[in-house]
Amino acid sequence: MAVEHARALKKNDVVMVIAGKDKGKRGKVLKVITKIDRALVEKLNFIKRHTKPGAASKQGGILERENPIHISNLMLVCNRCDRPVRAGVSLLSDGKKVRVCKKCGEVVD
Repeated sequence: MAVEHARALKKNDVVMVIAGKDKGKRGKVLKVITKIDRALVEKLNFIKRHTKPGAASKQGGILERENPIHISNLMLVCNRCDRPVRAGVSLLSDGKKVRVCKKCGEVVD
């Protein structure tokens, strides 16, 4: 069941946050982590990390970076509708499966 939701989102999809502190904001999916049902979205859900100086970085300090968001809090944005929509699956004539906008029928892939 965990993998079913993750199939709706793919890398480079434009999504909108529907719950949480960043509600209403849009961003591009950088990475989908199917094992924990989360996605890393560009410029959203920033957290602060207090880091010590080490081999990787000479200078320590407070770093801000994106944190993964649970995919149940994200919705795919349709290219034609330009609003968050559900995605369905449709078969093309050559037998290939594609994601389709439930509102307008536009192919998302």
